[in-house]
Amino acid sequence: MNLELFAPELTLGAFAIIVILLDLFIQRKGLLAVISLVGLVVSGGFSVVLWGDSTQAMFNNMLVVDNFALFFKLLFLGIAALVILSSVDYVSKFARFQGEYYALVLLSTIGMMLMAATTELISIYMALELTGISFYILVGFLKDHKSNEASLKFLLLGAVASAILLYGMALVFGFTGETQLGEIARVIQTMSLTGVLASPGLILGIVLLIAGFGFKIAAVPFHMWAPDVYEGAPTPITAYLVAEEAAGFAIILRVFYSLFALPHWLSLEWGLIFAVLAAIGMTLGNVVAIPQTNIKRMLGYSSIAHAGYLMVGLATMGFSSAADILGQSSLLFFLGSYALTNLGAFIAIIAISNKLDSDRIDDYSGMGKRAPLLALGLTLCLVSLVGLPPTAGFMAKFYIFSGAVQHGLLWLVVIAVINSVVSAYYYLHVVKVMWLGKPVSQEKVPSSGALRVALSLACLGVLLLGIIPAPIMRLAELAAKMLIPG
Repeated sequence: MNLELFAPELTLGAFAIIVILLDLFIQRKGLLAVISLVGLVVSGGFSVVLWGDSTQAMFNNMLVVDNFALFFKLLFLGIAALVILSSVDYVSKFARFQGEYYALVLLSTIGMMLMAATTELISIYMALELTGISFYILVGFLKDHKSNEASLKFLLLGAVASAILLYGMALVFGFTGETQLGEIARVIQTMSLTGVLASPGLILGIVLLIAGFGFKIAAVPFHMWAPDVYEGAPTPITAYLVAEEAAGFAIILRVFYSLFALPHWLSLEWGLIFAVLAAIGMTLGNVVAIPQTNIKRMLGYSSIAHAGYLMVGLATMGFSSAADILGQSSLLFFLGSYALTNLGAFIAIIAISNKLDSDRIDDYSGMGKRAPLLALGLTLCLVSLVGLPPTAGFMAKFYIFSGAVQHGLLWLVVIAVINSVVSAYYYLHVVKVMWLGKPVSQEKVPSSGALRVALSLACLGVLLLGIIPAPIMRLAELAAKMLIPG
C-alpha cells in the first residue's frame, strides 16, 4: 500500500486533530486559524507533488490518484483556505467553539477530496456522508432560530437524498454484480439496447443516482434546501457551500463518464436529462432571485441558476463522443471560476454584514462611500456572476456555451444566454444600491487584514481567469483527459 498517495488527506486529518487538541490549552484562538491554514498549505504541497500523467490506485482500487482528483483537491484546499481567512472576522459569534469550527472545515475538506478520488460505490457514499455530516453541523453553528432551522432542513432533506442515492447504487449493484466503477462499466458495455431496456431496475438506478447527486449540486427539482440554508448558515459557511457543489459535480463527472459514457446511445439519454434539468434550473433560479430582498437568499437562488449553467457542461458531455473532453474541461474551468467569484462576493458580504448586522439589500445603500474597497470587490464579483468581461465568469460561460453549441445544443445555449441577461437585473440592482444609494450612515466598515487578503486573492483570481484563462484551462484539460474510458 502506497500511503504517500494518501498524504494530502492524512496530513489534513492530522492537522484537524491538532486543532481540536490545541483548542483545549491555548487562550489565543487566532492561532487555530493559522494552524489550519498551515495544514491546508502542506496538504496542497503533497497534492502538487503527486500531479503526473498516470493513474495510481490504492485500497484495492477504491481510491485513485490522478490529475482529475488532484485538480479538485487543490480547488477544495484553496476554497477552504479563503474561507478560514475570511472567518477571522466572524468567529467571535461562536467564540467558545472556534476549535470545532476550524476542525470541521478541515474534515469536510477531507470528505470532498475523497469524493473526487473515489471509484467505488461504497466509498463514494462514505465520502458523501463525511462531507454532508460536517456541513450539517457547520450550517447550524450560530445556534439561533434561522441557523437551527437551516441546519434541520439541510439534515432532513440530505437524509432523504442519501437514501435515494443509496437505493440507486443498490439497484446498479443488483443488476451488474459490481461496486467498482470500472467493473460496472464493463458489464454495461456488454449489454445491448434490448438488454438495458429489459432491465428497468438499472434504468431506475441511473435516475435515482441523478436525483441523489442532484441534491448535492442544488439542481432543480432537488434545490429546495438551498435558499434557506444560504440565508441561515454562518456567512463563511454559506460561501463554503460552493465547495460542496463542486464536489457534487466531481462525483457526477467521474460516475457518469466512467459508467455510462459507452455505449453512446446511453450517454445521449442521460445527456438529454441533464439538458432539460439545466434549462429548468437556470430559469427557475434566476426568475425567483429577482424579488429577493436578502442578499444571501438571493445568492442562494443564484447558486441554483449556476447549477443549471454547469449542467450545460454535463449535457455536452453526454452528447459528445467518449474521447471528446470539451464538455468536461469547460465544466472544470467554470467550477474554478464560479468558486472564486462566489467566495469573493461572500467575503465582502461578511465584512459588510458584520457592521450592519443585516443581510438586507436595501441596507447596502451607499456602501460605495462607506467602504469603497469592499463595494468594489463585491461589484467585480457580481459582474462576474452576470458573465461580463473582463471577468472569470465571462470566460467560463464562453467555454461552456461554445462546447454546447459545437455538440448540437444551440437551443440550450439560447436559453442560457437569455437567463444570463435576466440575472443582470438582480445582480446589478445590488451594484446600483451600493454606488448610487444614499448612505444611511457615514460610519466606516472595518475589516481585518486576513479578510482583506482573502478578498484581494479572490478578486485577483476573478480578473486573472478573465484575462489569462489559458493556463487554468490547460490544467482542466489535463484533468479531464483522465476520465477518457480505456
